[in-house]
Amino acid sequence: MPRQTTHTITPKGAPAAKSASAPRDPVASGQKDAAQNRMAYHNYFLLDKFEAGVALRGTEVKSIREGRANLKDAYGLVKGGEAFLLNVHIGPYSHGSDNNHDETRTRKLLLHAEEIRKLQAKTQIKGHTLIPTRLYFRHGRLKCELAVAKGKQDWDKRETERRREADREARSAINASKSRNGR
Repeated sequence: MPRQTTHTITPKGAPAAKSASAPRDPVASGQKDAAQNRMAYHNYFLLDKFEAGVALRGTEVKSIREGRANLKDAYGLVKGGEAFLLNVHIGPYSHGSDNNHDETRTRKLLLHAEEIRKLQAKTQIKGHTLIPTRLYFRHGRLKCELAVAKGKQDWDKRETERRREADREARSAINASKSRNGR
């Protein structure tokens, strides 16, 4: 009896067979942010942005992939030549055991020494702080976007809202005139 081959040979120019696997999770593949800090844009002027890796435990990564991260009260700190991320709430992993991670533990940020020196210099200016704006995956690794931020006063927030409202009204007026003119 002839031996059966386990592979098939396709002629040149024929399209390759597509795998029937399920599409990958958009958070895990890096197409969608794992967490965003929208209040940072409202409460602070964001000056400079940096990308940093985050030292995490296995259950933390799995929990973030499930969408259980919250950056609302989080901030960064540079101390002793190292950068840390404080008050980031990462909920417990759903399939974890008793060895699940502590939800709001201090996590180390992975940055080059030169970047840490820049952050140290910028945060020593009065009124400036480090705020994480988003968590996302890049090539399977979790990254944190940090921003050097200066706090807004109440009148700054009102002025920003007025400007945003004026821009929205101007855009709607332009769109209305385009639709009337038949464009």
